[in-house]
Amino acid sequence: MQKTFDYEGQGLNLNVKMDIEDILQNLKDYRPRRRGWHWREMIPGQKLGPFEYQQTSKGLEQSQSLPAAKFFGGIDPQPECTVTSEIASGRFEDDLRRMRMAAYHGADHIMVIRTAGQSHFDGLIEGTPEGVGGVPISRKQLRATRKALDLIEDEVGRPINLHSYVSGVAGPEVAVLLAEEGVNGAHQDPQYNVLYRNINAVRSFVDAAEAKTVMNWAEMAQIDGAHNANATAREAWKVMPELLVQHALNSVYSHKVGMPKDRICLSTVPPDAPPAPALRLDLPYAVALRELFKGYRLRAQMNTKYMESDTREVTVTHTLNVLLSRLTSADIQSTITPDEGRNVPWHYNSIHAVNTAKQALVGLDGLQDMVQIKRDGVLGEAVRELKERAVLFLEEILAVGGYFEAVERGFFVDSGCYPERNGDGIARDSKGGDGFEVILRANDYFAPVCSHFGDNHLPEGVSEPCAAIGGCTLCHPEKIQYIDELDAEDNANRRLAESRPFRTEVLRPEVEWAGDGILSMTLFLPTDERTARVAALEIARQMGWEEAEVIHYQVMHPAEGTLVEVKGKLKVKIDPKTLRIPPEEKHLSPETVRQKISERPLTVVAATVGEDEHSVGLREILDIKHGGIEGFGIKVHYLGTSVPIPKVLDAALEIGADAILISTIITHGEIHRLNMERLHQLCVERGVRERFILIGGGTQVKNELARAWGMDAGFGRGTKGIHVASFLVKFRENRELARSKD
Repeated sequence: MQKTFDYEGQGLNLNVKMDIEDILQNLKDYRPRRRGWHWREMIPGQKLGPFEYQQTSKGLEQSQSLPAAKFFGGIDPQPECTVTSEIASGRFEDDLRRMRMAAYHGADHIMVIRTAGQSHFDGLIEGTPEGVGGVPISRKQLRATRKALDLIEDEVGRPINLHSYVSGVAGPEVAVLLAEEGVNGAHQDPQYNVLYRNINAVRSFVDAAEAKTVMNWAEMAQIDGAHNANATAREAWKVMPELLVQHALNSVYSHKVGMPKDRICLSTVPPDAPPAPALRLDLPYAVALRELFKGYRLRAQMNTKYMESDTREVTVTHTLNVLLSRLTSADIQSTITPDEGRNVPWHYNSIHAVNTAKQALVGLDGLQDMVQIKRDGVLGEAVRELKERAVLFLEEILAVGGYFEAVERGFFVDSGCYPERNGDGIARDSKGGDGFEVILRANDYFAPVCSHFGDNHLPEGVSEPCAAIGGCTLCHPEKIQYIDELDAEDNANRRLAESRPFRTEVLRPEVEWAGDGILSMTLFLPTDERTARVAALEIARQMGWEEAEVIHYQVMHPAEGTLVEVKGKLKVKIDPKTLRIPPEEKHLSPETVRQKISERPLTVVAATVGEDEHSVGLREILDIKHGGIEGFGIKVHYLGTSVPIPKVLDAALEIGADAILISTIITHGEIHRLNMERLHQLCVERGVRERFILIGGGTQVKNELARAWGMDAGFGRGTKGIHVASFLVKFRENRELARSKD
């Protein structure tokens, strides 16, 4: 397997696996090398390959471009907005590898929530128990993650933002932890605590002021939680006025605490999805939001409310959401794993989500230069109506006595479209809830720490609060107490020991954890849905799968059949040392092939031979329309189907061809072998074998067999025109070079 090495003073090697155990070494002495959020560096008019872009940023030093990039010189344009990858498996040590993959594909905001998120904890924890890996919240997790990201951002050549969550009754303590450990961004919104956690409203806002102050010291970007309303509401498209109100409440509160507007991010989530007329509903909301909150940042995310098990459906909705970002704006484009609804965070689907956003954003580059939003008519009226409803909502909050009173009356997440109310909103008692005991500070209150909100009465002769204790942990991080593991059974060290063979010695399929053996298959069964689901599980069982379960099914027709996706475990072990890996065929680039053919023309005769009437495969290799060899300047004489071998050779001699391409059907009678042998033998008999390059092709033709039967090469399933064209050019050059040496 691939070797690993000590990272101290070195770095990641693109072709070497990350050594997780090495990263976990010396964490006690690790310190984050930077703090604060990093925005991408936009480069208007950037030229990449043959194109000029208006909405791209500085590129990566090492990255994986989109599949279609091979047609454009391998370019990998990076959108100007930050791109999020949502990662979490429940084992943070495996998430480090996922982060590396995500960054390599263009993600620079690692937002990890899943399984058990930060918001579910009411205190600080130590160690690395499984299940809380959904978001790094212990000091060890944070340090290991930030250390790994330091290495990853050096590898890709761009700063990467680590994100966490500041909520629950331990919000201020968590904020201090995140600030100490170099976290770059976090969710923080006291309304989340009040509405969804039933934490006392007064306590939530007092804690939020303290937490926001600490986050501001650390120069974190803050993302609010207003989007939870349309994820919770029964009819989410009706809560758009409330979303504007919630954004306003948290944004102005954060600004009053001291945060600059350009680090206050509104989490905007379209409140619906197709088959609703999504764009007609979502665009007015997107426009109203951006007009009302100029100067603030926008974080665009798709709505998880409508995500179930169909990854195709989710990807289409994701793309439509990105269209909204391009029609308006987005500073952070969040991505959601396409299988979010399955609660199965597979790492390659995290990459799919990043690439979906990148592909759509780059594909829609400069859209606003060509398309103008029609502000009069239907859109303008809808925007104005949303603003009016939001303003009236705020006025009513003031009229009833303020936010706390409004919450007690159930104003929020009501299923009615304001001012309509159905009486089903979330109601909380401002004198109850978790953490309801809030004690007023004494008149001479003094806290010997920096970045502290509110009146802090310094003792006489003390210029800085923490000077009274010789410095706080923000100023003197060496004072931080580091604890590694507390649970002797449930910890990262033990899990890494168990997974070590699958990271260093043997191969096994994985999607969540190293060596988990998880894989999936998609199959169509021509029967009803219930029968198909049971039959699919039985098929998986007979294939040797364990713990099989149906993760998606879709009726194609009640009587004709059902599509089923099955997930399971296959506990195979593959030792790479036992694999016979053939040398990789190196193809010339299309540009090189065109140049060489231009300098020295090449002519071929091609036919489907014997009694074979199949022509589609050969035509795809030949025709310019399908990327065939014609497109590289090769002159092609196509003789048709069912052509006798002697006729093929006669035509090649008559027109002075350089090569002969035959396609032949595969049969039990080995007609394919006989046809290739006949062509070779006939060329030998006529004394012209060295004159021609002979190529045989077919869906199951193997190169080694074709050569054994007299051909110079054989091409099978998956062959493209460039493969054949490259071979022809290289073979001609190599043959002439060999002759010159003789």
